Formats: sequence, C-alpha cells, structure tokens
Amino acid sequence: MSFKFEKLLVWQKAVDLSADVHVLTKKFPKDELFVLTSQIKRAADSVSLNIAEGSTGQSNAEFKKFLGYALRSDIEVVSCLYLAQRRDISSKTILQNFISNAKSY
Repeated sequence: MSFKFEKLLVWQKAVDLSADVHVLTKKFPKDELFVLTSQIKRAADSVSLNIAEGSTGQSNAEFKKFLGYALRSDIEVVSCLYLAQRRDISSKTILQNFISNAKSY
C-alpha cells in the first residue's frame, strides 16, 4: 500500500531537493554546521514533509495550505543558497546552478 503523496511528482522532486542539499552541505565549513548547514537542511526537508502531511486525509483547501508551507520552505532554501554564495562557502557556479534547480522543484 502506498500513500497518496508518494505518487505526486512535486513530492518526488522535493525529496530530490533534500538529497541534493544533503550532498551540497557536506562541503560546507564546520563553523557553519549549527548555522547555515542546519537551517538549509531543515528547510529542504520541510518541503517534502509539508507536501506529505497535507496530502493525506485533508481537504483540497487544507492541502493547498500545506503546499503554501512547502513553497515557503523552498524559498527559504534558495535564500540560504544566496547566503552561502555571499559567504563564499562554495563556488559561485555550483551555487547558481543549485539555485536554478531549486527554483524548478
């Protein structure tokens, strides 16, 4: 038996985003571990978690509300990536590609 959210392309892409953030943040400096690394990983996870939570046993209006939360979390991920870029945590090219990809999730 599968859950409704497992069939949703948006949820699948959100899980991909979280996995990509996990790989990217492994390269962040240790002094960012409890700051930016933690924040971006929680925000990325929140995207798929909100989609899943809102999709099961909820009305369409309630699901739409959770999709809004997921979108806000995705925007938080993008903002964290800009902060990483500003702090010279990763190459500008890698972060710009990641930002473009995050916007497409």
